[in-house]
Amino acid sequence: MPVVVLTGARQVGKTTLALSGQPGRVFFTLDDLGVLGQVKTDPDFLLRVRPITIDEVQRAPEFLLAVKRQVDQERVLGDFLLTGSANLLLMGGVSDSLAGRAVYLDLPPFCPSEWQQRADKLEAIDRLFDADFDWREWPQDRGDWGYWLLRGGYPSALAFEADDLMQVWFSGYVQTYLERDLRQLSAISNLPDFQRLMALAANRTARLVNQADMARDAGLPQPTCHRYLNLLETGCLITRLSPYSTRPSGGLLKSKKLLWNDCGLAGWLAGIRNRSTLENRPDVGFWLEQTLFQTLQTWKSLDSANRRIHFWRNGSGSEVDFVLERDGVLVGLEIKQGHQVASSDADGIRTFASSLGNKQPFRRGVVLHQGEARPLGQDLFALPWGWMVPAVVK
Repeated sequence: MPVVVLTGARQVGKTTLALSGQPGRVFFTLDDLGVLGQVKTDPDFLLRVRPITIDEVQRAPEFLLAVKRQVDQERVLGDFLLTGSANLLLMGGVSDSLAGRAVYLDLPPFCPSEWQQRADKLEAIDRLFDADFDWREWPQDRGDWGYWLLRGGYPSALAFEADDLMQVWFSGYVQTYLERDLRQLSAISNLPDFQRLMALAANRTARLVNQADMARDAGLPQPTCHRYLNLLETGCLITRLSPYSTRPSGGLLKSKKLLWNDCGLAGWLAGIRNRSTLENRPDVGFWLEQTLFQTLQTWKSLDSANRRIHFWRNGSGSEVDFVLERDGVLVGLEIKQGHQVASSDADGIRTFASSLGNKQPFRRGVVLHQGEARPLGQDLFALPWGWMVPAVVK
C-alpha cells in the first residue's frame, strides 16, 4: 500500500520503530506546533518530499485528505508512514479512512517474550492450529506472572528495576493522558470523573462490560460512561472483545469483555502496587487472564488481517475465556491459576466445540495452567502458561 498507518498508545515505541526503518525518510511530528500549524494551512506543500513519516497524525485528522490527494496523483508503495496515538478508524472528525490506499497496523505494548527478545516463543500459539500438534513440544518455562502484571509492557516502565520508580512512571503516564492526550480527542469537562471511570474499568478487567452498573458505581449518566469507554478504546488503552457467536439469533450474550492493552497500567489504576496486594485480591484469577492477554494481543497484531481474538459464553453460563481464530480455524483457551487441572475444567470448551457443529473448523481446546502438560481428551490438552510470563533471573 502507498500508506501505512501505525497506531498504538503513547509510549509503546511507535516513533522508535518508525525511525528505525528505511534510511532517508523525511520525518515530521505533529507534536511540533510549527509543523502542526503548517499541516492545517498548507499540508500539500509539506508532502511534496517523499518518502515521508508523519508522527502523531491524530492531532490533525483532516490531514488524511491531503494524503489521499497525493496518493491519487502518484501511487508509490510505502510513500507515507503515519503514526498515531489513537485509533483513527474510531476517531470522530476523521473525514477519510484512506480505503484502498492504506494498511492499518496495531502496535500494542511489549509482551514478555518480545521484551526478552525471544519472539520465536510466540510460534507456540501458532502451533496450536497445526493438525499434527504435539503437546510434548510445548514450552515448559517456569512462570512468574505477578512480576509481569506489575510491569506491563511499556518500555519505559519495564526499564525500571525499582518498583517505586515504576509506580511513579505510571502515575505520570495517567496524568499526561488525562491532561494532554485525552483533551486532544474530546472535550472532557470533569477529569476526576474520567479518572474514576478508568479505575472502575481497571477493577473490572477480563469481565463482561455492564455499562449501566459501571455508570451507577461511577455516579455518571450512562451515555457519559459509554462515551468515556469509547475514548479509552480510541486512545488504544482498552480492548473490548466481541463474543464469538455461532447463532446470532440464539441465546448468546451480546456484552463484550473488557481488557486493558497494558496489564501494568490496569494494575496501577486498580490499586495493585505489589505482589501482596495482588495475592490478597478476590479476583486474582481475572488478573492472570489480563496478564496472559498481553501475549495474545501481540500474537494477533502480527497478522491482524487473519487473526482474531474472541470469547464465548452461552445463556446457560458455559464459557471459554479466549477463542483464537486464524484463517477461519478456531482454538479455545481456558485460563486456570493452579497447578492441577481436572477434566471438568475443559467442559466449557467441549460445550463450545459441540455448539459449532460443522459451521466452522474447531482445531482443539487448551486449559492453560501452572502445572505440567498432558492430554485431557480428543483434541483437548492441559498446557502450562509459564513461557508467556517467564520467571526473571536476577
